Amino acid sequence: MMGILLLGVPFLFLFICCGVLKLNELRYRKKGLPPGTMGWPFFGETTEFLKQGPSFMKNQSAKHGSLFKSHILGSPTVVCMEPELNRYMLMSEGKGLVPGYPQSMLKIMGKWNIGAVEGSLHKTMRSSMLGLIRPTMIRDKLLSKIDEFINAFLCHWNGQVIDIQEKTKEMWLLSALKLIAGIETGPLSESMKKELYGVLTGTISLPIYFPGTNYYRGFKAREKVISMLENIIKERRRDPLCCQADMLDSLLETDSENEAKLSDEQIIDTILTLVYSGFETVSTTTMMAIKYLHDHPQALEEFRNEHFEIKKKKSSDYKIDWNDYKSMEFTRAVICETLRLATVVNGVLRKTTKDTELKGYIIPKGWKIYVYSREMNYDPLVYDEPFSFNPWRWMNQNLESHHYFLSFGGGGRLCPGKELGIVQVSLFLHYFVTRYRWEEIGGEKLLKFPRVEAPKGFHIRIWDY
Repeated sequence: MMGILLLGVPFLFLFICCGVLKLNELRYRKKGLPPGTMGWPFFGETTEFLKQGPSFMKNQSAKHGSLFKSHILGSPTVVCMEPELNRYMLMSEGKGLVPGYPQSMLKIMGKWNIGAVEGSLHKTMRSSMLGLIRPTMIRDKLLSKIDEFINAFLCHWNGQVIDIQEKTKEMWLLSALKLIAGIETGPLSESMKKELYGVLTGTISLPIYFPGTNYYRGFKAREKVISMLENIIKERRRDPLCCQADMLDSLLETDSENEAKLSDEQIIDTILTLVYSGFETVSTTTMMAIKYLHDHPQALEEFRNEHFEIKKKKSSDYKIDWNDYKSMEFTRAVICETLRLATVVNGVLRKTTKDTELKGYIIPKGWKIYVYSREMNYDPLVYDEPFSFNPWRWMNQNLESHHYFLSFGGGGRLCPGKELGIVQVSLFLHYFVTRYRWEEIGGEKLLKFPRVEAPKGFHIRIWDY
């Protein structure tokens, strides 16, 4: 009798699981919704989405079409894989669609981050950010600081084996902290770097606030970063003569009536957004550009020729100026091709503010729409031999502003830090290729989803050129 009961337990468990899944599907079986599956209550299909990534998307699309429903990252979501429809949604803010970032990202990055706000407030925050990093500001104030930092950062690497993934992350974080808040390399920057890593990990996770979860760790890391930034802001306000001529000074400026343009909370969230937004794109693009150049000698040769042509016109202690940067045409092509082929940005989330019609379906108010642009990067109708690394495809063409190249976003959400990011990558690569040769060691595995990364690091051996 006991044996029969024990044998029955697995079948009972299986029956309950099937029942729960069925009930959850029935819960979202509303008239007018696209086809698809919703997975488990609360968890949905997040595990499959994060682990299988592009395979999950392709399988679901094959079953249900290019517009299908799912439940990922804590929200009922419609995934869109149609290029024209994706472009429409990126250009349609205010027409029933607003930014719809995961709850984990909104909580950890703060309610004032530029990706979360909308309408007139978004214009105000975007204007403040653009004022800090617009091309003329980069040319007149930031470029020399970036050059000085990267020049020093890349010294004394000869004969070393380094984790280039870790180094490019460090390059962006330390450089950003110096540009934004005048934080020099030292104990404070190291403490902040550690916590910012925690913030990043928590932004793409299920919003479960429980010790041990990535979300919990990310939230705690945010609290520590806020505390450090609050102390820096207090110090600046206490001593007006302590002017650093950096982004924080600009954010602390008052208007004609001596009223702060932004609250401290808004300033802190803006700083976090600036650091976070460039962290993955700049560091990952730099790492993958180094890999692609290593794997394609012809591209590396042309790349080096461009940079040695700049160097030979300079003195031994030269600095890169704006004209030098603007002359790096092949470099910009390599960066765009790296963004496309590595798919550093997979897509963006939008949220419906009212029942919204898409392709004959009705998406309920409050649902998320995942504008999944990854497959557009590999469309043979847009890119000849899309899985080949071919930076020449970007030369003397207008592909960078092509409708389907969405690595920098689109519409009113075009990344305000686009040019600053390209400057950072360009200068790093300039000093790297004109100083060093390198080879990969270890053959570490590279993951492409949900973010491009080498879980065990990406190690290279370096020696002088």
